[in-house]
Amino acid sequence: MALISSNFIYIKSSDSPLLFPFVSSLNSYNVHVKSNRNSEVGTCRSRRRSVIRAAKTDSLVPLENPLSTSGNSALEQLDIERGVCVPFRKYSPELVRSKVFESRGTILSLIGRGVEIVWKLGLYWSALMYDFLVGRDEEVVPFRARQLRNLLCDLGPSFIKAGQVLANRPDIIREDYMNELCILQDDVPPFPNQVAFNIIEEELGQPLEAVFSKISSKTIAAASLGQVYRATLRATGEDVAIKVQRPEIEPIIYRDLFLFRTLASFLNGISLQKLGCNAELILDEFGEKLLEELDYTLEARNIEDFYENFKNDPTVKIPRVYKKLSGRHVLVMEWIDGIRCTDPQAIKDGGIDVNGFLTVGVSAALRQLLEFGLFHGDPHPGNIFAMRDGRIAYVDFGNVAVLSQLNKQILIDAVVHAVNEDYAEMANDFTRLGFLAPGTDVSPIIPALEAIWQNSLGKGLSDFNFRIVTGKFNQLVYNYPIRIPERFSLVIRSLLTQEGICFTLKPDFKFLEVAYPYVAKRLLTDPNPALRERLIQVLFKDGIFQWKRLENLIILAKENVAKMSSNPALQGNNMPKSIERRVERKLDLTDTIKDGTRLFLIDEGIRRQLILALTEDSKLHVQELVDVYRLLEDQIDIPSIALQVLQDLPSVARDAMLSWSTSVLSDR
Repeated sequence: MALISSNFIYIKSSDSPLLFPFVSSLNSYNVHVKSNRNSEVGTCRSRRRSVIRAAKTDSLVPLENPLSTSGNSALEQLDIERGVCVPFRKYSPELVRSKVFESRGTILSLIGRGVEIVWKLGLYWSALMYDFLVGRDEEVVPFRARQLRNLLCDLGPSFIKAGQVLANRPDIIREDYMNELCILQDDVPPFPNQVAFNIIEEELGQPLEAVFSKISSKTIAAASLGQVYRATLRATGEDVAIKVQRPEIEPIIYRDLFLFRTLASFLNGISLQKLGCNAELILDEFGEKLLEELDYTLEARNIEDFYENFKNDPTVKIPRVYKKLSGRHVLVMEWIDGIRCTDPQAIKDGGIDVNGFLTVGVSAALRQLLEFGLFHGDPHPGNIFAMRDGRIAYVDFGNVAVLSQLNKQILIDAVVHAVNEDYAEMANDFTRLGFLAPGTDVSPIIPALEAIWQNSLGKGLSDFNFRIVTGKFNQLVYNYPIRIPERFSLVIRSLLTQEGICFTLKPDFKFLEVAYPYVAKRLLTDPNPALRERLIQVLFKDGIFQWKRLENLIILAKENVAKMSSNPALQGNNMPKSIERRVERKLDLTDTIKDGTRLFLIDEGIRRQLILALTEDSKLHVQELVDVYRLLEDQIDIPSIALQVLQDLPSVARDAMLSWSTSVLSDR
């Protein structure tokens, strides 16, 4: 029997069965992979229970044949760009077609929906053409942008999602329209409680009262794809959030995706000219991500992956998922009792240290992007909570993105090229990441990249602003045939959104003053061989050792360690001892010094470069060595490091002999 209160439906039952759930330079300093979520080309994405380190100008002309219009070819190209293959794909043009045509009345439904879409979009396009012909196209942009946002809302959930994607695609629409679509709301009226409860019972295979002692009588949130309730588990008394998918949403999504792709086939010529790829490729990226959001079993796995990644991080809270209570249409997860970042005053009133919280948030975001390669694709203020102990909590993991090890290594290359001001290679990195079609002549964008980078650096660290830099980058991609791959549009949105949260909570907060020290520490301490190689490239420019860069890296890395070790979120008495021991109090360069010693003894090229660095300009650079030592003397234990280097000498000697014998044999 259910007792209705103002906020909850209390359910009584005698039964209690037990059932349980930077396109910027920052992107480049990634990444030790312990177990890749997405591995290199030729291998497939796998789930694991270990840590997951995981009208434009024609001056750019693709020199090779563009992507085929074949759906399979487009998806294969996406896999190559991402550095992964997907063995169990949720989306393909053939699958969408078969889903659409498996029910009766399909033809009439498609014709009716197609006419509605073409009519409404056609009227909007006609209005734009009229504005252009009468010469008022610029002055009415704000009105037309609002009109587009309302039109997408009117056309339903598929178009709402499409609008949210377009809000991060400067390669497709101009910036003023993007800004309007950024406020596109996903909120829609909730569907009836009884319908939602029936879906939950069908997914659980048993009555609600058998699992939950109470459930909220009103939705906590309602969106185009589903809605959320708060409930209490009967077996344990734990509060949980229940996410329920909107009924009959899948056929609507499949139908619209089929029509989208049909319309996209007529736009391939324009897309090839403007973006260097087929419109169908862009649609396939969108469709794949949308269908992944519809499957709550994937979201449950995303939550588990995030939970594994951050399980030893005392500054981040990830909700537990109750997989035995979850399915394709229902997701049950731990209830997060925190303060939403949409309410900055409540955060301040709650006695939370704002500086500490923002430092934790930036560090958590950078770990997702640069360490794990798995990041939250929609970290808007409603999906981020401030816990009262200073931790940051994330919810809503339906939209996540993955950077493969290959992509991360290219991003590392890109930042090294930026630091060394090698803009030609930066432009080539764009091609390797999928921004430009293979074989495209990159020479026209080299001066533009140089101008963007130089202007950004000219402002200095304290004045650096991602939104300003992104605005300049948006102009670049709008004026050249550059396509922003979906995963990188999510990276840009993630960084911009989190910078915006920082500015909301503290208008004078300097995002890069937290970000750069984190990156410097990873660059100096990460044992990943690829990152070691990039560190060498950063420290040497034109064959000359950059002593000042090394000093700056050490200063920034020490700053990161000091900020994190003194963070209020790490001062709680309830922090487990196993995690407390992992909190870094000093900059640990033991592995870096050991690797450097090994390289010096084994690698003739590195040995020659370091000797030249100490003797360049016909003088011994003893003072530089002294300056570096003074920066590190309070951070390192010289006797301990010396002992470890000595213990490692037999292995180093063996490798040196192998290297010497190999060089002798190669000479012969």
